[in-house]
Formats: sequence, structure tokens, C-alpha cells
Amino acid sequence: MEEPTGADEQPFTAPSRKILVIDDTKSIVILVTHTLLSLGYTDIITADNGIDGLKLFYRERPDCAIVDVLMPGLDGYQVVRTIRGDSSTANTPLIILSAMQQPDQQLTGLLSGVDEYMGKPFKREELGAALDRVMKITPAEREQRMKRLADGATPNG
Repeated sequence: MEEPTGADEQPFTAPSRKILVIDDTKSIVILVTHTLLSLGYTDIITADNGIDGLKLFYRERPDCAIVDVLMPGLDGYQVVRTIRGDSSTANTPLIILSAMQQPDQQLTGLLSGVDEYMGKPFKREELGAALDRVMKITPAEREQRMKRLADGATPNG
């Protein structure tokens, strides 16, 4: 029997996931896109406002969306509530990435249905870890977290 030469071994590649980035600040879109590329994500689509973001979301059906809060048209909370309110998209992993980091702002995002609320600026490793976490959340886990939040539990409790 021949020893493997390694020629048949495939290089590591990140799972193929389509990620939608919705942010009205071009430099943030570029930064997030470059960060996602460095993490191994290659199918990245972007929109610069909430209305176009939702249109692109429904046309492309991404595996995850990263959404800013303050945007023209629809804000990030409205985008998240729209996605969560549609049974065909309710279990899409969602991350808010925002400069708005006050506890009440984060709670509003979590009550809107976002899976993770991250602040700007962000670190590459933090975004990668958040993507890993949200991609693993099951529909039942997402529903349980929303019930706990609705009952007044703390976001992490």
C-alpha cells in the first residue's frame, strides 16, 4: 500500500456561508468585509441602508446578517424585527454591530431578536467568535432566549 503523498488532502476552508453586511458607513462596510475575508468567508454581500438591506436579504437569503443600528430608511432594530417576524426567515443568525453601546440600546437590540450585539470598534477575533456562536444557535435555543428576555431576565441570564 502506498503512503499518502498529501496531494489528495484539501486545504482548510471556512464553511461556505453567505454573509450580509448592512451599514451606512462605507469605511465600516470595507472593514467588516476585509475582516470576514480574513476569517475565511468569501460570499459577502453589502447594503448601505436598512431598506436596501432588507431587499437584498430577501433576494439573497444569507446565512447570517450583520446589521448597524443607525441607518437611513429603516434602523437596525426595525430590520431585525422584520426578519424575526417572518416565519421563513425567523431563524437566520443576526448580529448587530453598532457604536450605540449603552445597556438600554443593547437590550433594545436583544428584544428586537438579534442573537449578538457587538460594539464598534470591534476586534477580528470577537467578530469571528460571534459568528461561530450565532451560526450554532438552534431555533429552540433562540426561542427560549426570547422568552427569557420577554419575561424580564437579563440578556445573559
